[in-house]
Amino acid sequence: MNPKFIKFLVLIAVGMAIWFCPHPQAVSAQAWHLFAIVVATILGLILQPIPIGAIAFIGVTVAVLTKVLKPSDALGGFGNTTIWLIFCAFILARGFIKTGLGRRIAYKIISLIGDSTLKIGYSIVISEFIISPAMPSAGARAGGVLFPIVKGLSSALGSEPGDSRRRAGAYLMQTLWQSNGITNAMFLTSMAGNPFIAKLAADTLGIQISWSLWAMGAIVPGLVSLALMPSLLYKIYAPELKKYPQAKQIASQELAAMGAMSYGEKVVVGVFVCALALWATGGLTGIGATTVGMLAVCALVLSDVLSWQDVLGEKGGWDTLIWMGSLITLAGGLSKLGLIKWFADFVAAGVSGIPWIAALGILLLVYVYSHYLFASLTAHIAAMYATFAAVAVAAGAPAYLVALVFAYASNLMMPVTHYGGAPAPIIFGAGYVTQNEWWRLGFIMTTLNLVIWTFIGGAWWKVLGLW
Repeated sequence: MNPKFIKFLVLIAVGMAIWFCPHPQAVSAQAWHLFAIVVATILGLILQPIPIGAIAFIGVTVAVLTKVLKPSDALGGFGNTTIWLIFCAFILARGFIKTGLGRRIAYKIISLIGDSTLKIGYSIVISEFIISPAMPSAGARAGGVLFPIVKGLSSALGSEPGDSRRRAGAYLMQTLWQSNGITNAMFLTSMAGNPFIAKLAADTLGIQISWSLWAMGAIVPGLVSLALMPSLLYKIYAPELKKYPQAKQIASQELAAMGAMSYGEKVVVGVFVCALALWATGGLTGIGATTVGMLAVCALVLSDVLSWQDVLGEKGGWDTLIWMGSLITLAGGLSKLGLIKWFADFVAAGVSGIPWIAALGILLLVYVYSHYLFASLTAHIAAMYATFAAVAVAAGAPAYLVALVFAYASNLMMPVTHYGGAPAPIIFGAGYVTQNEWWRLGFIMTTLNLVIWTFIGGAWWKVLGLW
């Protein structure tokens, strides 16, 4: 029997079982039926018999067909500003890729400091950090821009999949993978699911996470993680080749081949810098983050750096708009119908008497290490973020602290497996790191990041007044 058909049967069976199961008296039949649709949809995101955008859209369609949601309510999520912010960021990212600016930045950094394997690792980290605010697709950033550079450098170092993989390539690939998870957590616009998190926080906790607040909360623990990660990997997963001064020469040759900065690259730099400035000063200017993103798209199109066909051809952005709009609709419906609050109160009663810090810590550990069960950050966020955040707040934890802690954790948990995020199939598929090594390093680095973000981040968040 076709595996896709079997997966669909599982989704239907689970949804039907929940639909006809008796529900608590405190929960309305409408809320319970929507819960059945949401569970089946999330299971579809995990099993992925078809792409997640199609699964999410089918979920919304079923909700309308069964009259659980009105058509106007079901389509309301597609007008949400958060999904249009991320779509605009996808278009800005296309500017980086089309003009070659992302490659230029990476090669420039390598040409300046990349004379050893460790320094090449730091070059990868710095490149990730610089590019990440403008690239909401972790797969595009790590897989589309930086992976070809890392692969080319590994080959130049005489490191190929097989016997020579540990010469340099395995270390560099893991550095790329680990840095991607950290930079995903640092900016609202660096991972496609982050605006979805912001929307869930608004609907569930009634708070607004701005671009500047997200970045301000992440900057200190994020920089510490980025600073320590390459060195720690260098000790526990050491490359055989330590020095390689030719890397600078290779990068310089690539830059020479690219020539002087093109008109398009200069425009993208200007638009990117202006967007960062406006995002960071939104509280002063009154210009919302989505409006800034729209202005950036307009600037790229009017300057002819991107054509309208480029915008229409940004499949990742349109796909994200569909699945995120659908999930926002479904998750928002559960919140409006009171199911999230009921479940949070129910679980909170079970942890009553436990200090909120301990309750938050327990919930955080379960949230992070349950990512072994997920092949998608999006599916994990949709399944657990709103519920866990609501339970933590019900236990007495400050709402803004809870919202940001689980937001950052939603990205830091990505490296635990070789299927934990979008760039994983690309980087793992290169063949430099075995599955056992990947899981061992993923557990170690994820745990280290949790420690850094809990203690250093916790102290920083105290200074910011989040708790």
